[in-house]
Amino acid sequence: MNARTSVPMPVNEPVLGYAPGSPERDKLFARVAEMKARKIEVPLFIGGEEVRTGRKRELRSPYDHAQVLGKVHEGGAAEAGKAIKAALKARKEWARTPFDARAAVFLKAADLLAGDWRWTLNGATMLCQSKNMHQAEIDSACELIDFLRFNPHYAQRLYADQPSSARGTWNRLEYRPLEGFVYAITPFNFTAIAGNLPTAPALMGNTVVWKPAASTMYTAYFLMRLLEAAGLPPGVINMVSGPASEVTDAVLASPDLAGVHFTGSTGVFQSMWGRIGTGIAGYRSYPRLVGETGGKDFVVVHSSADPDAVAAALVRGAFEFQGQKCSAASRAYVPADLWPKVRKAMKDMLARVEVGSPEDPGCFVNAVIDRKAFDRIAGYIAAARKDKSNKIVAGGTCDDSKGFFIHPTVIESGDAKSVTMCEEIFGPVLSVHVYPEKKWKETLALVDSTSPYALTGAVFARDRRVILEAEAALQNAAGNFYINDKPTGAVVGQQPFGGGRASGTNDKAGSYLNLIRWTSPRSLKETFEPPRDFVYPWLGRDKTA
Repeated sequence: MNARTSVPMPVNEPVLGYAPGSPERDKLFARVAEMKARKIEVPLFIGGEEVRTGRKRELRSPYDHAQVLGKVHEGGAAEAGKAIKAALKARKEWARTPFDARAAVFLKAADLLAGDWRWTLNGATMLCQSKNMHQAEIDSACELIDFLRFNPHYAQRLYADQPSSARGTWNRLEYRPLEGFVYAITPFNFTAIAGNLPTAPALMGNTVVWKPAASTMYTAYFLMRLLEAAGLPPGVINMVSGPASEVTDAVLASPDLAGVHFTGSTGVFQSMWGRIGTGIAGYRSYPRLVGETGGKDFVVVHSSADPDAVAAALVRGAFEFQGQKCSAASRAYVPADLWPKVRKAMKDMLARVEVGSPEDPGCFVNAVIDRKAFDRIAGYIAAARKDKSNKIVAGGTCDDSKGFFIHPTVIESGDAKSVTMCEEIFGPVLSVHVYPEKKWKETLALVDSTSPYALTGAVFARDRRVILEAEAALQNAAGNFYINDKPTGAVVGQQPFGGGRASGTNDKAGSYLNLIRWTSPRSLKETFEPPRDFVYPWLGRDKTA
């Protein structure tokens, strides 16, 4: 094809409102009812084949123990090995596939998801991850659509970055896929992440072995079906399930491992990094390690801040999707002169928050993901009650009789280094330390030094001088920093997402910075008229008189 094409200019997908009586609300709940009535079996997808091992595990909604969504076939080391072989086989053709053809697959997936598939993916996210309709919409519809549309745009910009050429030569830069396969490991909390981590490397010509979180195999099934419907060739993305240790052991043992695209816990990522480092001599190339891991995200408040704005940001930032966002506000620092107003405003708001099923449009907070998460979060709350430096300001109720429900909990902590001020909880728990208003600069230093993480953070102030102080003092404390806004809600194309320190490699999903990690550039120099003798002009002695 003799044309220099351009992918469509991406625009962020509009967020639908789902107001009572709206067409989108009716369509979504109709699809949810259909999906609840149909119990599915989730196979492994390897080389375009559906693999059923017969080792089945039930999939249930976290907000209703009795609600069975289906069953998943569990794989292991053998299936991981088959997935690796399928990825390596598919790589030969996929790596040679023109960029336009690769991009078209994911652009089509975006358009399908913006249409009727929207209700399916949103419905799956509600049923499987206990997200209310708004949280599902901004995640499994809008953010994933944005990834699928913006990534081709960034890839094309990246490919267009070419070197200069001297007269008589032509220099080119080829952006090759990595040599081998990429291992994508995705978390339970964002369907968009589950979709982006395998597809971003695939867009750049790589083939992928994808292991979704065990608790979200239901949603992952529909993601694979969406990609199939968009025309993704067999073997480009191979979805495996099973015990993480078995699958990961098999993957890390392969000499063809070329990269890891990971979102999950810091401990798991560090363990993988260590194992890859120890065995580095056994790999064909140095694997690219891209990870977004834990967070202990902060909100630091100055006396000049608007207390109502602070309260609203804390309620939304800490308790939307039950605090199960990597970016969720988990610790806050509020000056003593502002705390009474902020506390009252928060308590008034939380008194109106309802907790329950995501199928009930009146519920702002829903269930946490599973038994393990429920027990861990409840344990933190119980321990906080026993700590005399703490005071439970709101919430603290945990109920697992029907689903895994934990009410939004606010802990006022007199000890700035208490357990809940320092450790990642990943649930609807916000710890607040009240500091003397005159110790603003000391508090900034405290915020920076309290946690090993550096994912997101926010400052609230109306005084521009102190905003600048916070920006400077907290430069390395957050990869995404917000001014007078909650520390959640990064939008593709607007706020590239990722953090440093123990929060990850800061490779910024939703930008070209992430895509560049999935390429291995090759420089090509072509000389039109090559020399025919070794002699340079300088070679030779001056003639003597």
